[in-house]
Amino acid sequence: MPTETFEFQVEARQLLQMMIHSIYSNKDVFLRELVSNASDALDKLRLEALRDGELDVDVSDLHIGLEVDREARTLTVRDNGIGMSREEVVQLIGTIANSGTAKFLRELKDAEGAGAAEGLIGQFGVGFYASFMVADEVTLLTRRAGETEGTRWTSSGEGTYTVETVADAPQGTAIVLRLKPEDAEDRLYDYTSPWKIKEIVKRYSDFITWPIKMAAEPEPRAEVPDAEPESESDAESESEPESEPEPRLETLNSMKALWARSRDEVSDADYHELYKHISHDWNDPLEIIRLHAEGTFEYQALLFIPAHAPQDLFMRDYKRGVQLYVKRVFIMDDCEALMPPYLRFVKGVVDAQDLSLNVSREILQQDRQIELMHRRLAKKVLSTVKNMMVARPEQYATFWREFGRVLKEGLLGDFENRDAILGVSSFASTHDKDAPTTLAQYVERMKDGQEHIFYVTGESRQAVENSPHMEAFQARGIEVLLLTDPVDEVWVDTAPEFGGKQFRSVAKGEVDLGTEEEKQEAGTEREKQREEFAGLLARMTELLSEQVKDVRLSSRLTVSPACVVSDANDVSPALENIYRAMGQEIPHAKRILELNPKHPLVVGLNRTHAERPDDPALEETTELVHQLALLAEGAELPDPSRFVKLVADRLERTL
Repeated sequence: MPTETFEFQVEARQLLQMMIHSIYSNKDVFLRELVSNASDALDKLRLEALRDGELDVDVSDLHIGLEVDREARTLTVRDNGIGMSREEVVQLIGTIANSGTAKFLRELKDAEGAGAAEGLIGQFGVGFYASFMVADEVTLLTRRAGETEGTRWTSSGEGTYTVETVADAPQGTAIVLRLKPEDAEDRLYDYTSPWKIKEIVKRYSDFITWPIKMAAEPEPRAEVPDAEPESESDAESESEPESEPEPRLETLNSMKALWARSRDEVSDADYHELYKHISHDWNDPLEIIRLHAEGTFEYQALLFIPAHAPQDLFMRDYKRGVQLYVKRVFIMDDCEALMPPYLRFVKGVVDAQDLSLNVSREILQQDRQIELMHRRLAKKVLSTVKNMMVARPEQYATFWREFGRVLKEGLLGDFENRDAILGVSSFASTHDKDAPTTLAQYVERMKDGQEHIFYVTGESRQAVENSPHMEAFQARGIEVLLLTDPVDEVWVDTAPEFGGKQFRSVAKGEVDLGTEEEKQEAGTEREKQREEFAGLLARMTELLSEQVKDVRLSSRLTVSPACVVSDANDVSPALENIYRAMGQEIPHAKRILELNPKHPLVVGLNRTHAERPDDPALEETTELVHQLALLAEGAELPDPSRFVKLVADRLERTL
């Protein structure tokens, strides 16, 4: 097939130009990315050879090779891994539609400073293109294992690339970078210098399980004093040039898997570099979790909790899961079966000893050993967060700020660990505007005689704090949890209790606060009020029969004239909307209108009803009171235009 020239897609061209012309404080990241890609190619070949016995490949000397040529100013990164076909080269290298390029470009443009920009390179799967930070031409030569022909890809990053078929390409991939001349004078960025290459490999790739080899610098030859030749044959032999010896290769990395070493053998810096390799995160992890399970089923795990939540954490196509190895042989990335969805932010490696090497994703879903690991890993992460909460509260505060919302998803499905999840959860509350509270702390502060953990749900802290449902609780100084995440509407209906105390919404059912003596006094007073307001309550219930199931007096209001509440076992309106948004139609539950018997508006309404029960103004006022109660909790009015007309007419009559 002849050489073909292609144009990069528009976004790819923009990306390449930014790579070429942007200034980065640390260009070394390009080699980390290329070595990482080479390691992945070796992993895939090893796995393919184990799965396919007919694949004719040599896996006896799998390695990554680095070659420098000072005179030509080239750096070559070579592997004898899985390689790529011509179609794969065009699809994966020529176009990068699947690499999140558009989002990467937006983030790159918005990044504050060079350091922030560097951290985006690996984050969006564009590590190969980091080569153009240091090279003015990149050539890729590759041949897929099992195929007879190879492919050469070449580009200067200026908008086009060429692809040609090569007959004698070795198996694997070789990337040749023609280094920019301006870097030659800067010792920090001289990538033809062996010491520089060694430094980068040691810093970023020492944990790679495949040997990274480079020609050792030749040792200086000892000088031999001149001597007279003993014979003509000796003189002739001395005149013949000596052949150059094959260069000695040295291995630059230790290759020992970090999860297999003892804690004393590995520094935090080593763990951090492994985390960055796995997650493509530029920041150090927040927490390192080690687990070594022995017995009938043996496995090792090295997990990391990131310091920051990725921006796509809540997107449908977010890749979750940890890397799965079997006896240090790479099996798959993003093994979802090992980690529950609510812990999808956890990164790391799990290395099992007894799984089959040809295990597939379908088999993983049904494998009992995988299920055991899944359960153990989830418990280990939660116990680590618990220890963090107790021993390192500042670190825990960072964790909860970044991942609290996703962790609470576990309350909806992981009933086995529900108590553990509740135990490590924090919530905003009326106790402290600046710091969230744990449920254990809430229970410790509960007033004498308080039987429930009270909460209120809503869209924002400001909205729920100003809700009329909160008035009696604020007046008595009773702490209320302020739940403003969408997931809170769902889990509070499924979690029955914590520490023996049931959760109870301040916007549901009837409220009975205070000591036993206070409750008895309040009960006596309410009986008198019910008799006094009985006629008004019956009339308003009749007038609002299409909107509410009942009108009653309230013990939760101290300032507002009215509020709407749900029955104790009814679904809240917000939860109804969530279910409908998910395509689940559920019956609409009528709510209850509660009146404050001490508010002048309600007192006046009762007097009007007693004196003029057929007064037309009573019907209008009843409608207005109900709609004012809906507005007070942020609900939508059934007929906003009618509400405006009623208010305007009423205001006009007061002038």
